[in-house]
Amino acid sequence: MTAPSAETPHAVLESLRAEIGKAVVGQDAAVTGLVVALLCRGHVLLEGVPGVAKTLLVRTLATALELDTKRVQFTPDLMPSDVTGSLVYDTRSAEFSFQPGPVFTHLLIADEINRTPPKTQSSLLEAMEERQVTVDGKPRPLPDPFMVAATQNPVEYEGTYPLPEAQLDRFLLKLTLPLPTRDQEIDVLTRHASGFDPRDLRSAGVRPVATAADLAAAREAVHKVSMAPEVTGYVVDLCRATRDSPSLSLGTSPRGATALLATARAWAWLSGRDYVTPDDVKALALPTLRHRVKLRPEAEMEGITADSVLTGLLARVPVPR
Repeated sequence: MTAPSAETPHAVLESLRAEIGKAVVGQDAAVTGLVVALLCRGHVLLEGVPGVAKTLLVRTLATALELDTKRVQFTPDLMPSDVTGSLVYDTRSAEFSFQPGPVFTHLLIADEINRTPPKTQSSLLEAMEERQVTVDGKPRPLPDPFMVAATQNPVEYEGTYPLPEAQLDRFLLKLTLPLPTRDQEIDVLTRHASGFDPRDLRSAGVRPVATAADLAAAREAVHKVSMAPEVTGYVVDLCRATRDSPSLSLGTSPRGATALLATARAWAWLSGRDYVTPDDVKALALPTLRHRVKLRPEAEMEGITADSVLTGLLARVPVPR
């Protein structure tokens, strides 16, 4: 493992966010979400219409990190073995040997993950949860760190396969990338007019600023962030409120509660504190929980969204003092 830099873990992570900004205009919430997921050993699902820099954002993160990266373009004919690897017969040795797939990397870019059928989507379940892949009954560990950064188009777009609940639950965060504001779009066009090439990030000045050792040091610092019992109770109350909501047919599971606890701690550390406040929980509630709840059909027909339900619960659940 490469030695950590001389900077503090917090300074390194701030440098990482600044480096991503050299190529991606706006999308500050998504950038922060990716950093939070790295700190929590989690995976991220990025959703947005085509052309809002989902893939560029992940590629820039990969360039700014001194980690191995591989990309898989998910298509309708992609097979599970194309992701995880398979046994190949060697005629010279008359034996089968394992050929690892692209999942054996530090950062896997799963591009347009909802363009492939559920069978191939599910091939990532074990890798994301157990950090290993089992082929022919033999578990094969993945590198550390390991993170899946998946992009998807909104489910109402043609040719998409909605991710099943079990797959969605493996993602720590679901980040939505909105269309840019007018000023941001002008900035994008100005950069392109000046010669910016999204296929050549090095020419844009994006350089590796963090190593695996830096990430490990930052994770250790996050583990030291304290959480008062009252704040822990607040997390539980929020998650339990989703199970009682009349607009939801599926509420947040205990896995979602532990995810919210983890992301709130990471956000508190990024904010320069060694303790979690209720505001930290509120800040990460939507990206951590929006994909873990399911709307009732009648609520969807009325135009209600998961975000609006969660926002209402945040306003109603008592906040500890």
